[in-house]
Amino acid sequence: MKINQAFFRTIWPVVEGGAVEIIDQTQLPHRLHIVRIATLHAMVYAIKHMQVRGAPLIGAAAAYGMALGLANGDGAQDADIERTGEALLQSRPTAVNLRWAVRRMQRLLLALPVDERAAAAWREAVVICDEDVALNQAIGQHGLEMLRALASARGRGSAAQPLQILTHCNAGWLATVDWGTALAPIYAAHEAGLAVHVWVDETRPRNQGAALTAWELAQHGVPHTIISDNAGGHLMQHGKVDCVIVGADRVTATGDVCNKIGTYLKALAAYDNDVPFYAAVPSPTIDWGMQDGVREIPIEERDADEVHYMQGLVMDSASDGLHDKPTGHAMQRIRITPLGSQAANPAFDVTPARLVTGIITERGIATPAVLRQLFSADGRGMPG
Repeated sequence: MKINQAFFRTIWPVVEGGAVEIIDQTQLPHRLHIVRIATLHAMVYAIKHMQVRGAPLIGAAAAYGMALGLANGDGAQDADIERTGEALLQSRPTAVNLRWAVRRMQRLLLALPVDERAAAAWREAVVICDEDVALNQAIGQHGLEMLRALASARGRGSAAQPLQILTHCNAGWLATVDWGTALAPIYAAHEAGLAVHVWVDETRPRNQGAALTAWELAQHGVPHTIISDNAGGHLMQHGKVDCVIVGADRVTATGDVCNKIGTYLKALAAYDNDVPFYAAVPSPTIDWGMQDGVREIPIEERDADEVHYMQGLVMDSASDGLHDKPTGHAMQRIRITPLGSQAANPAFDVTPARLVTGIITERGIATPAVLRQLFSADGRGMPG
């Protein structure tokens, strides 16, 4: 997608080999910082500390992490490959794409002679990234057809009456290798000339909506408005939201959707106001072995400091609120809670399938009840 009219992916191999580069998402939206990662340890750090984030991108990063482990002294013996995979699996527990990518890489590598494994790991990581782009493009096209039908039914889609879409967290191209999941239909609609406007939840405590979704929509020229996390229900009550589209870190075989904390509340509000609620996910995000999301999905509990502190750009004291004036590029971290107060920080919640209108995948859109059939009806079966 676009940054200052130039096309980027979120992760790419260095031309001379032996390393990859990423966009450090902890520095956005105020600083575009490219980080070179040349070791397994550095990739584990990048995943754990959310320099890369979003379920599909975490999977792609893990694939490159396996290649880095083999290329830079961690060894290519069977035990080394198992150890490298375990280090990556421990970085973040909730996104199923990470486990999917690690297991796929291990199956491939362990079946090869030792001296062929390092080169094969790099090739497979590139394949996984290219597949992610193709999956997300397909999600975008299926979602576009849904948006066109919705716009027609509601008399929207023009510049005067754009289709109003609400999203939570960041499930755009920054959360994938390219295109995104929840934002892929929005980008496809924008490119096709269907007028859309996006309500962007700020998504406390890390503010991925306000910092990342708003930034990438602005880069691509998509009209949007940032709202506080608690404003979505109000907008739905007053007819200002035509549909909700979110991404997911894991979807069960029964259609329960695990996404960023706060998604469940948006789904409840959407259900109460007859607003369609969609989750957009590529097939590696679907955990076919899991049935009950609330009981079975491990929910990551992140550092309480993410609740206590916020990071932002230092502004000139003469700013009038309309024409803000940054003071250089100084970033500042400030505490917003009382000293001595405790904070809890569950990173995700689970939206039960009964609240989900449809799941947008690369193979089409299905209600939770027929999700499994969608992936078995075309003869290709369910991805492993």
